[in-house]
Amino acid sequence: MKKIQIDNRKLVHNYCEPYIIAEIGANHNGDMNLAKEMILSAKNAGADCVKFQSWTSKSLIAKEEYERNQVYNDSKKKHFGSLKEMVEKYALTDAQHKELRDFCENEEITFASSPFSEKEAKLLNDIDVPFFKIASMDINNLTFLREVASYQKPVIISTGMATLGEIETALNACYKEGNDKIMLLHCISIYPPLYEDIHLNNITTLQRTFDVPVGFSDHTIGTSIPLASAALGACIIEKHFTTDKDLPGWDHEISADPKELKVICEDSKNIVNALGSYKRIVSEAEESKKLRFRRSLVVNKDLNKGHVLTKDDLSAKRPGTHIPPDQVNFVVGRSLKVDVSNDDLIKWELLN
Repeated sequence: MKKIQIDNRKLVHNYCEPYIIAEIGANHNGDMNLAKEMILSAKNAGADCVKFQSWTSKSLIAKEEYERNQVYNDSKKKHFGSLKEMVEKYALTDAQHKELRDFCENEEITFASSPFSEKEAKLLNDIDVPFFKIASMDINNLTFLREVASYQKPVIISTGMATLGEIETALNACYKEGNDKIMLLHCISIYPPLYEDIHLNNITTLQRTFDVPVGFSDHTIGTSIPLASAALGACIIEKHFTTDKDLPGWDHEISADPKELKVICEDSKNIVNALGSYKRIVSEAEESKKLRFRRSLVVNKDLNKGHVLTKDDLSAKRPGTHIPPDQVNFVVGRSLKVDVSNDDLIKWELLN
């Protein structure tokens, strides 16, 4: 089983306790105080990492797209103007990247970000992020993938919108740079997706096909689907995160709030621990419980010394401290050494 050191606190492999990434993305809305509040809230909920997005108005979107999308139709998304104005407002400066990295380091939670160009990848490498996260949109951006992989740090690639062939090509692009520390996230790039379009079993498909650690990047509302991914061995769970779903902005509505993130952090670990072994094991606690909860053979009537026992003379009742009912055939046909009363437990020493 392939294992990858994702930061100085976590070794990641399939079926490990999931590494939880709170995807703040652009939910900070360009407000550094809000960004720091979200970092602290994610840490308190139990997240291993907070992740942002690294782009500028020039590195993310072309002029034609800006001209076609002057405003969003959603009332929360068009809260202050055009698409370009929102991108400029939500973009983090170089100095803000460093400020947030330092804040996370001081608070002992991992800082990470998704770069959207070579320049931003270099910035993240310069401030020493422990890993890179590649968004689904860039899985076929092979020149960019090779550049990111060349830094020889772990790379997590989301697979939304991608075929198995495209995923294989992306992995090979990274491997050709001598970097084999690559992880995949099953992802559906719809916000939120229909349940029937999620296909969580693809986690198993990716594990078996590519023999790499596989996680889940979740865009559903609520906690049930990311928790289900843990039962399939997802070693990373990435979930959009906000302190308030009603804040204006792109992703708040489909993000987990602090209560939901805490459920994901705690219960995903419980699920992995509960999966346990494929080997059938009876625990010490269950062994001791057998004595109280299983049954022993009893007589169901008063019987005299010398009586030869038949099945009709016997019943099985708690506790399980004496002759178990699966040994009834070794009791039938034997005679009693003493008189017994209705409901008495049968003991081997009472039998001839």
